[in-house]
Amino acid sequence: MSVSRARPAAALVLVSTLAALGLGPAASPAVAADIPVGAGSYSDSRPAGTSGPTTNTGTPVTPKVTEAARNEPVPTNDWWSSLAFQRYGDNPYSTPMYGHPLTYQATAGGLEVGYPTTPAIVGEGRQYEYAHKADLTLGLTGLNSPDTKADSWSDWTVTPYWSDGARTLRTTIGHGLPFVYAKGSGGDARITTAGAPTVFADDGNVLGITVAGHHYALFAPTGSDWSVSGSTVTAGLGAKDYFSLAVLPSTDALATYRKYAYSFVTGSEVSWSTDAGTVRATYRLTTQPQEGTETGTLQALYRHQWLHTTDALTPYTYVSPRGTMKVREATSFTTSQQTSGVLPALPAGGGVDRARLKGYLDEAANAADPFSGATDTYWTGKALGRLAQLVPVADQIGEGATRDKLLGLLKGRLEEWFTAGGASEFSYDQQWKTLIGYPASYGSDTELNDHHFHYSYYVYAAAIVAQYDQAWAADANWGSMVKTLVRDAANPSRTDADFPFLRGFDVYAGHSWASGHQGFAAGNNQESSSESTNLSAALVLWGSATGDTQLRDLGSYLLATESEAIAQYWFDADQEVFPSSYGHDTVGMVWGSGAAYSTWWTANPEEIHGINVLPVTGGSLHLAREKDAIRRNLAEMQRENGGPAVEWRDILWEFEALADPAAAKAKWDAGGAGYTPEAGESRAHTYHWIATLDALGAPDATVTGSLPTSAVFSRNGVRVYAAHNFGATATTVTFSDGTTLDVPARSTATK
Repeated sequence: MSVSRARPAAALVLVSTLAALGLGPAASPAVAADIPVGAGSYSDSRPAGTSGPTTNTGTPVTPKVTEAARNEPVPTNDWWSSLAFQRYGDNPYSTPMYGHPLTYQATAGGLEVGYPTTPAIVGEGRQYEYAHKADLTLGLTGLNSPDTKADSWSDWTVTPYWSDGARTLRTTIGHGLPFVYAKGSGGDARITTAGAPTVFADDGNVLGITVAGHHYALFAPTGSDWSVSGSTVTAGLGAKDYFSLAVLPSTDALATYRKYAYSFVTGSEVSWSTDAGTVRATYRLTTQPQEGTETGTLQALYRHQWLHTTDALTPYTYVSPRGTMKVREATSFTTSQQTSGVLPALPAGGGVDRARLKGYLDEAANAADPFSGATDTYWTGKALGRLAQLVPVADQIGEGATRDKLLGLLKGRLEEWFTAGGASEFSYDQQWKTLIGYPASYGSDTELNDHHFHYSYYVYAAAIVAQYDQAWAADANWGSMVKTLVRDAANPSRTDADFPFLRGFDVYAGHSWASGHQGFAAGNNQESSSESTNLSAALVLWGSATGDTQLRDLGSYLLATESEAIAQYWFDADQEVFPSSYGHDTVGMVWGSGAAYSTWWTANPEEIHGINVLPVTGGSLHLAREKDAIRRNLAEMQRENGGPAVEWRDILWEFEALADPAAAKAKWDAGGAGYTPEAGESRAHTYHWIATLDALGAPDATVTGSLPTSAVFSRNGVRVYAAHNFGATATTVTFSDGTTLDVPARSTATK
């Protein structure tokens, strides 16, 4: 079969369900000035004739935030981004937002709240969803706001704001929060239910109701009384301004939830650390009592979290698109995971025919156009990644001239992009506080999509250059531009006035989101989880190569966290997440409401299965932790494909090599020369990857090393330990099974 390959991104159209959106350029800005950054620069204004963020009809759009948040960097690419990014001109409120266990949508009268518990299988069986459906709307009597704005936010919570001149309402919502906290003025508290509620508890200011089969508790200030009239429930606030509601796991949980009803969540923050092959992360809520002294709370943990915590959990659970959520009675919890090792390349394993590999390397390095005509941010990135993977491979077999030629190609193209004023450049948008590469692609400009995907390749390529040329990577030279891209896509700072904290990465959901505006009924989405982890792996390599332990450890945290999320939510590794009625073992993309066996650009099974594998690099080893899931994944691909892969056979061979290297090698041997490599791959890298794993064995994730750039392989019960030392002095790596490995300075060692 022959399928046209194009970048899967949140700007394109889901093949089976969505229609294409027409986008036109926004008005051109003023003439740009160049901002020096080390040896490079970016522009402070867009190139003439290009667009920044727009509505779906091409109208320029600015952040929809309150005056209090006017100068704060807006976290686009989040689960609630439609509050701040008005993608549709006729919707100044929001699209559905999936906090889990609750779902939300802002309207003129307040906040719709739902708790979907029954999945629907849609899109000809390709998609499962727990779609938002309002059980009730929280608001104020008479509230009719012309819009809803983002008033404040923290790591996984947000406060929407409504005002119609006479009444104001703020609510705080978030991932894992069973409560909605409200502050209002100018009217009574009002809850409008989807149908007449059934009252199961009435204690004046505390009311238990059942709506659409779901149990809610409503909490007004002490001294107030809830009044039910048909489908409207109201309570006077008197001199107070607060009220809340909670979705209950059962009616008998009311007493527990009542205890925390007035302990309002005011913020959320994650912190992390890495040590000796372990990543620990603490997720903490801050609270403020509105009455009484209680400062505790309840929060629901996702599967990828509760699998890795030893903190006590209650018997209470919730349904979600990510499987069962479990409730903790505390303001914080801590997870502990093994690090996912990252190598600049697989180590020498003895299975490679050097002459054959040299021929493949020459083919790539001496191509008439090594960048295959790439001009935009994404395809340039793919080309950079493809060439960068070959540098350590050439070095490994003593092909110094080829290594240096490849390094020269990488430096030249990176420097072009890292210098303002040419045909390609990066431009800073002051209103959205984001760095956009032009020529842009797949909505990276108009929708702020996919920055973590695109920029991952630039950071990865720069990390490979830094491995061999530290002077090039110094801040005074090109390193500062690399860090500027990192600040845009994965900023570790919450106090940076120019970029938001971790733009694309949702710390509580455990993975990144691709759409900048989140303007879909199904919430936000991410397709290529592997291009997201490509950025995390690049941070590990860049931080290690430049001595930036903050970025190195950030990469380790992001990679370990997203690796578990991918295993559970994309590959259903434990077969506990996908609904039993869903007929697929893997998905191509995850949505806020569920997931889909699909891509943005094709229904071809090879790309559906391969898009969460590419690019295959030394940062892909984490996928080998779930070998049974790999086998199920590939078996489904072949069933759906009606036979072996044709279009992306190299990507899928490399994926199989993580679980069964011998089987992958047999497929390479049978057809290794007669195929067209995937655009981000090369024959040289694929051959090296498959032949090396066939010799070393599949990655063994049961053993981890004390250095983030270490890994273990196992073949017939024999383990091979590997590590790369970026430092200027020798080091000893200790593995979790007690094995030690001495690694000379600036080199890879195996044992």
